[in-house]
Amino acid sequence: MKISYNWLKDYLSIDIDPHKLSDILTGIGLEVEAVEEWESVKGSLKGIVVGEVITCSKHPDADKLSVTTVDTGAGEPARIVCGAPNVAAGQKVLVALPGTVLYKGDEKFEIRKSKIRGEISEGMICAEDELGLGTDHTGVIVLDGNAVPGTPASEYLNVVTDIIYEIGLTPNRIDSGSHFGVARDLAAYLSINGNGDYKAVTPPVDRFKPDNESNTIGVIVENRRDCPRYSGLTISGLKVGESPEWLRNKLKAIGLNPISNVVDITNFVQHEIGQPLHAFDAARITGNKVIVRNLPSGTRFITLDSAERELSSRDLMICNADEGMCIAGVFGGIKSGVTEETTSIFLESAHFNPVSIRKTSKRHGLQTDASFRFERGTDPNITVWALKRAALLIKECAGGEITSGIIDIYPEKIPDVSIEVSYGNISRLIGKKIEPETIRKILSLLDIKVIEEKGGTLLLEIPAYRVDVKQEADVIEEILRIYGYNNVEIDSHVNSTLTFVEKPDKEKVVNIVSDLLSSNGFAEIMCNSLIPAAWFESNEDFRPGELVMLANPLSSDLNAMRQSLLFGGLSSVSRNINRQNSDVKFYEFGNCYFRTGSSHTPPIADDYRERGSLDLFISGNHEKENWQLKPVPTNFFHIKASTEMIFARLGINADSLETGESDRKYFTESVTWLRNKQLLAETGKISKSYLKMFDIDQDVWYSHIDWDLVLKTIRNNSITFHELPKYPSVRRDLAILLDKGVNFGKLKEIAFRVEKNILQEVNLFDVYESESLGPNKKSYAVSFILRDELKTLTDKSIDKVMNNLIRAYEAEVGAKIR
Repeated sequence: MKISYNWLKDYLSIDIDPHKLSDILTGIGLEVEAVEEWESVKGSLKGIVVGEVITCSKHPDADKLSVTTVDTGAGEPARIVCGAPNVAAGQKVLVALPGTVLYKGDEKFEIRKSKIRGEISEGMICAEDELGLGTDHTGVIVLDGNAVPGTPASEYLNVVTDIIYEIGLTPNRIDSGSHFGVARDLAAYLSINGNGDYKAVTPPVDRFKPDNESNTIGVIVENRRDCPRYSGLTISGLKVGESPEWLRNKLKAIGLNPISNVVDITNFVQHEIGQPLHAFDAARITGNKVIVRNLPSGTRFITLDSAERELSSRDLMICNADEGMCIAGVFGGIKSGVTEETTSIFLESAHFNPVSIRKTSKRHGLQTDASFRFERGTDPNITVWALKRAALLIKECAGGEITSGIIDIYPEKIPDVSIEVSYGNISRLIGKKIEPETIRKILSLLDIKVIEEKGGTLLLEIPAYRVDVKQEADVIEEILRIYGYNNVEIDSHVNSTLTFVEKPDKEKVVNIVSDLLSSNGFAEIMCNSLIPAAWFESNEDFRPGELVMLANPLSSDLNAMRQSLLFGGLSSVSRNINRQNSDVKFYEFGNCYFRTGSSHTPPIADDYRERGSLDLFISGNHEKENWQLKPVPTNFFHIKASTEMIFARLGINADSLETGESDRKYFTESVTWLRNKQLLAETGKISKSYLKMFDIDQDVWYSHIDWDLVLKTIRNNSITFHELPKYPSVRRDLAILLDKGVNFGKLKEIAFRVEKNILQEVNLFDVYESESLGPNKKSYAVSFILRDELKTLTDKSIDKVMNNLIRAYEAEVGAKIR
């Protein structure tokens, strides 16, 4: 939000250094993100003065040039060569003296003393476009005859300079979403921390009076929940045209483009007081009535940007007797807007339900200055004042008559909030005792009324425009904000609370694994927790009955909380593939959400549970192609190795876990790791049906790790150290002929069961399948690493172990040693 320093001073009499004011605004909660200087004319016409052409004669060596002498009010007349056809003796003109910098768009150039076709030129007599005052280049600007030579052009033309503050307005502080709102806060702060009493004053509107009631337009509010208050009036006989210079400059200073006097005034009042207004062409209001209602879903409506939009039945509309004219509080319609032919208008000033406006704004992707304010909550008590202010300005700038009284439909007044605040809690939360008199003064300056004071407790009435003040702590924050955070001294006594952090440190473990994965080529992704419910409904892989649905979703694509990170990851994979990045390795830490069987009305926190997950996704080639390596597509063993790498880093022995195969339909092949019959992780290849949902036509390998269970598993882990082995290890290999139904995990389990003392590792390093082996047969090449921690192994002891393993394989799985 942009705030003009000059505009601010229209409501508050201050003369503060602009940079000091920036610090004050930040200190009262209106964080200034940037401060910039604004000029109504770029360069502020510095170095340009009023001059009088004393003589003008043809250039001796150029037919289209003139040689002039110009009195610039500084001693000897300046000799200037000019190419304008209209320059003549006796004219008052604008002269750019040597050293002056002129701007044309983003380009600039400096005026220098020079020779033009042999004649000295000591400046330049300027045209409109050369000074940035317009686009005319047919001749020099000829001023009024009473202009005094030597007068700075900026003074003669009333060039305006201003300081503009870019304020990062937080969503709860819409009460300061206008120049008067900022002035009101500033006045409160200066009254407490400055010298004297300050008060922000709104312009008077007591001159407002309807001229007649010849063009009264009726108003019907059908949806009073979404439109608690609707005010309007009619102005006839006006002329739509360009706004006066003061109004154009006000709007330009805060980054708005002037459109026409009527539209500009509605924008001016909005940024002045914070109340959005809308002007309708009264001649286009069929039936001579305005109806506030909802139209059926699917209704087509063309907005001011010429875009045709499909309305929802939940969109509040401002209609005439036949059709919609405006999406209430968001955007006007193209048919009812003010144009140059408009001679009468119906001026709207309303208070809308913030929730309704926000949903409509998000639904249509329309973010306007009006919706910005309405969706945060406007003041329901200023709609009439804003109408009067705008009506007076329109009469001043566009003429016309007020041809109706103010129509104000406000059946149920929005009550002010009452809050009790104790002096004791104020001192406790602020950390400093503030005098009761000072507290009461701050409250008064913030328009918070003290209804009753009893026993150290204040009963307060909060004005309706303070939508963010709902409880005692909010009031105390307001007191501290105006009193000044920097006025609370740092106590020399510091209290400290000792806390016990349960092992393991969750954040630390997450960082360890993140660093591990990132160093192995994975990129972290963070996907939206809100996803379409349709992805989980009627899906056997998930729990539709435990789906957490949003009560007020922004759209049908964001109407449920995720039960898995799978869909978000596949969306990211698809997005990258579609952007020519087909080799991906992703990981995501995130929570998944479930609703329990409880059914409180309304639901409570205990009705829901969440579980942490870590999911991995790989697709495409395992390594990027280069001159040394050929592309190797990712496969099952790459994702499995990544999962086991995480286990190893966290001290989880994968061999101690029970393995199996997942029954999830999103896998076509998979492996699971179980701990005490609970699923710790599952890894596999994503099925074609799931890939088709995201238009992915290459293999994707996926691993899901139950992060909560991982943390529980490593809770009691401790780090142990062993000295390096003193004795060498020995490797023996076996070529084993097996039935295809026997997997390597079974061989490994048998090996460690048969030899518990000196067997260190069992690895599969080759698989061979051929019809020559026999039907339904395969051959495994398996290596065994043996080492005795107490002595060097002998051939006899090694042979004994290997013979025991061979006998066990032959007996238990029918193996044959090749």
